[in-house]
Amino acid sequence: MASQEPWQMENGNLKGSSKEFKHGRTAHNMSSSSLRKKSDLSLVNKVPCGLVRQLLANLQEVILGTKLSVLFPAIPLAILAQFFGFAGPWIFGLSLLGLIPLAERLGFLTEQIAYYTGPTVGGLLNATCGNATELIIAIFAMSQNKILVVKYSLLGSILSNLLLVLGTSLFCGGIYNLRQEQKYDRKQADVNSLLLLLGLLCHMLPLLFRYAGNSGDVALIADSALSLSRAASIVMLVAYLAYLVFQLWTHRQLFEAQEDGDGDAASSDDEPVIGFWSSAVWLIVMTAIIALLSEYVVGTIEVASESWGISVSFISIILLPIVGNAAEHAGAVIFAFKNKLDISLGVALGSSTQIAMFVVPLCVLVAWIMGIRMDLDFSLLETSSLALSIIVTAFTLQDGSSHYMKGLVLLLCYVVIGACFFVSKTTPDQGNGINPGIKLPTEGVISA
Repeated sequence: MASQEPWQMENGNLKGSSKEFKHGRTAHNMSSSSLRKKSDLSLVNKVPCGLVRQLLANLQEVILGTKLSVLFPAIPLAILAQFFGFAGPWIFGLSLLGLIPLAERLGFLTEQIAYYTGPTVGGLLNATCGNATELIIAIFAMSQNKILVVKYSLLGSILSNLLLVLGTSLFCGGIYNLRQEQKYDRKQADVNSLLLLLGLLCHMLPLLFRYAGNSGDVALIADSALSLSRAASIVMLVAYLAYLVFQLWTHRQLFEAQEDGDGDAASSDDEPVIGFWSSAVWLIVMTAIIALLSEYVVGTIEVASESWGISVSFISIILLPIVGNAAEHAGAVIFAFKNKLDISLGVALGSSTQIAMFVVPLCVLVAWIMGIRMDLDFSLLETSSLALSIIVTAFTLQDGSSHYMKGLVLLLCYVVIGACFFVSKTTPDQGNGINPGIKLPTEGVISA
């Protein structure tokens, strides 16, 4: 156990390491922990110098404490490829591989900090950093006026969680537990479904507004749809804040990950392995590396698209979300094998809700501050795919039980949508009724 500061102790015990924290772990924490491995510090403990010993212990826990550590070499390779001017597809591919372990380690570090701050602050930190990879990629794409890349990547994250992750979990769990009925708590699924439907309404209104308006005045319709999108984004953020209060305070018991008596999910994770300040420093470092690789990804996505013969829409909607959440997705499937569908549903639906109700409206408001015209109109094809995915998922989860056929249907829906965007040839320079690269004057942030 890591050495602790006096302010981190409470009644002789570590803050947050009590039973309250252990049984307040969210599905995201439980899912990520399934890919971690126990570190053997026997050799490190023989180092005589205390500072060097602590540094080596932190390196072993953070870098080697995950089953995805084999992908870490992709990070320096991506940086070297960029420095020596390698071809864009190489930089893009290596950066995507490097983002996989970084996303998992980000979840690990936020959980380590939560041991010291308590479950409530830890839950808020997890809610903020849970989809940091998607948010950072979106911000870099916005800074380069690639608004469609932002919309595609965020839409893809929602679709992959609802159809791919949930479908794979239900299918694999149903096949592995073929002779027993899998059940889950519908209460959490109902709350997330309601929020996703609210988010869908906010996406559909700007789209319908554009089609219902007078086609003769395109600029006026675009301005009105943009103002509506910004107002709807504020409403979505308010709803997400209310959801956090509901999840972390008033109805926390609905979202706590259930642990069986065997304790296989968290028996070895009931104590922190690195200190508070070490976790904070590592969190900053990991976030900075994610930002660097995200810049590489955004800068080379068109080159990779041309080289591989794959549309930018397919890369943004299918490849980026799968890579950005690969660790979390794998954890959800592992718990489905263990017949713990509440954790799998918490990961898939929780991530979808977080992106739809927090990351997407936040990007709209950040773009507004940056003077960039980004709205909630994801165009007809994309919005229809989102709507049908939410509806199919809601119908799938309505009875509180599962079997492999439900998972198979969700996976087939994802395959069809993926095929649709594979043949789509939309480029990042094409807009959705609003020119994505138009800069607004500074006073436009206030007047709009």
